[in-house]
Amino acid sequence: MDDRTVRAALQRHWDASDAGDFEVEHDIYREDAVLDYPQSGERIRGRRNIQESRFLQPNKKRFTVRRIVGGDDLWVTEFVLSYDGIPSYAVSIMEFREGLVAHETQYFADRFDPSPSRAHLVERAG
Repeated sequence: MDDRTVRAALQRHWDASDAGDFEVEHDIYREDAVLDYPQSGERIRGRRNIQESRFLQPNKKRFTVRRIVGGDDLWVTEFVLSYDGIPSYAVSIMEFREGLVAHETQYFADRFDPSPSRAHLVERAG
């Protein structure tokens, strides 16, 4: 699978995630895929279990992709995931095998106020 095809599959995945299309969202995963959430210590094994865990999540979710970078079998997506309108900044690291995601790790971070101690060193970004 070439990089252009993977990038298109990732865009389709994130678009489906934002639309709440649970079938298309999970087409990108192998049947034996593994999803890790290091911050909560959770590991979910299997495409259907990953899909069900997301289907059962009760909050209204919106996804805004900031960028997708990668090549070959390793791709990273930086995105904003809003639960009921509250943004969380996230990174998804996807490892592909035979054209599908074999392993994904997702990291989440909440927004925080800038530190006054570095105010003279920074410029405000988005």
